[in-house]
Amino acid sequence: MWRTLIVEDEQYARASLRKLFTKANIPFEIIGEAVNGEEGLQLIRELQPDVVISDIFMPLMDGIRLLQLTRKEGHECRFVMLTAVSEFEYARQALEYGASGYLMKLSLDLKELKQTMDKVAGELTRMDKLRLADKWFPDKTALEPTDHPELNRMITYIEEHFAEDVTLKRLAEYVRMDASYVSDLFKKKMGITITHFIQNRRVQAAKMLLTETKKTVSEIGRLVGFENDNYFIKIFKRWCGLTPNEYRKEQKIVL
Repeated sequence: MWRTLIVEDEQYARASLRKLFTKANIPFEIIGEAVNGEEGLQLIRELQPDVVISDIFMPLMDGIRLLQLTRKEGHECRFVMLTAVSEFEYARQALEYGASGYLMKLSLDLKELKQTMDKVAGELTRMDKLRLADKWFPDKTALEPTDHPELNRMITYIEEHFAEDVTLKRLAEYVRMDASYVSDLFKKKMGITITHFIQNRRVQAAKMLLTETKKTVSEIGRLVGFENDNYFIKIFKRWCGLTPNEYRKEQKIVL
């Protein structure tokens, strides 16, 4: 469930949102409410919500200022603005500052809420995948690893989907390029084949799981994309010189 904070000075509007959230059956949990921007900023600092649903016009601090200060402090929570028809220009301004969307207060219904929050859920999911990629692949040193934008898109895709059945065909379709050209380009720019790059990412993720969890070798192999235990052990040893169990013992992980 995504943690959600409501910042709205009108009590009836907060109550209406809570009812809609309950009816919508969406993966968002309301964890707090604030009645103005200043209170909202304090709760953002304390609760670290994933999403903030904020009115634009409020006493003490408006929603746009709240968004600006939240970003300035480095909080990555998504913002959805509540607005009336007459405030639409302010909602557009909020989008320029990085808000994910807006909801019309006077005509809000389940369909609009679901559509907007589905978009937010997609953004949050992508953010989580990028955080995992940063954690699992510590050798990442640049946002743009090559000078080829489509190749960079493929690398990002692999690092977000390495546990799935990532094939040359799927990558080629993803960037709308010829499969043979994609294969040659990857090897030329990265100095490694696509297959070996995927194996490397799976093994890197496995090393993290072996070090930081008590999951079995079989469970870890499946989590990172290997359906066969023996093949997982073979590939892991090829990259690390040790079997997964030997690696775990070397890291002094006590099960």
